[in-house]
Amino acid sequence: MDEHDVLAERFEANRTHLRAVAYRMLGSSSEADDAVQEAWIRLSRSDAAEVENLGGWLTTVVGRVCLDMLRSRRTRREESLEAHVVEPVVDAGDGADPEGEAVRADSVGLALLVVLDALTPAERLAFVLHDLFAVPFEDIAPIVGRSPAAARQLASRARRRVQGAGPSPETDTSRQREVVEAFLAAARGGDFAGLLTVLDPDVVVRADSAAMLLGSQAVIRGAEDVATSFNGRAQAARTVLIDGVVGATWAPGGRPKVVLNFTIVAGRIVAIDLVADRESIDGLELEFLSN
Repeated sequence: MDEHDVLAERFEANRTHLRAVAYRMLGSSSEADDAVQEAWIRLSRSDAAEVENLGGWLTTVVGRVCLDMLRSRRTRREESLEAHVVEPVVDAGDGADPEGEAVRADSVGLALLVVLDALTPAERLAFVLHDLFAVPFEDIAPIVGRSPAAARQLASRARRRVQGAGPSPETDTSRQREVVEAFLAAARGGDFAGLLTVLDPDVVVRADSAAMLLGSQAVIRGAEDVATSFNGRAQAARTVLIDGVVGATWAPGGRPKVVLNFTIVAGRIVAIDLVADRESIDGLELEFLSN
């Protein structure tokens, strides 16, 4: 058996795992196959002898390929699920990964894929790789171009959305912006009634430890308490895109010091996450929007 055949055999031993990862990332059988094929092409062009952990290396490659595909899809505003998609059974051929992993992957049905589709590409990758396939955040971080702490935050945000999945979060950026800017305008103008209009009755505000050091409460629950907290404030807040989702930031001198992540469902804000941790902020992709 020549070197190419040995490499192909090692790749095939990882195919089941790679296809499971790609399908959970993309929600499309054909695109998952494309991602796995691209991983094989990249492996065949690399110096595989220098790769110590082939399974980890291939998972990273598939993750990068899927992330690029998700970002491209988001740009084109395509639907992520195939028409008449049927939940497939992960292949169980020779060399399959441990049974426990396969069972865990197979338990992810179409309903979860629909929820995952509401996440940003980076959130989806962090959640799928860590929560479904136990990939460490230290390995996820370079795939999404963030620090391990920022990758952990992406997965945490995705996990909250998945665990609390009822109605899907708003994904239309123009609608997100409309709601966020209405919230900021009401806050700046001391318009208590206007704040209540855009806040879900059960809205929750959560602050990280760095935001708490700046004076934020750890948790605020309920529309009236949240409206009271923001009423007359947010004077210097600016609207931004945070990993492709509309949010806000306080950025004195142009450098974000506090970031506000909004979760919007049915035109109302259901959650606001205040992030002031420097490492987490530096790991975010922020784009200021004209106000």
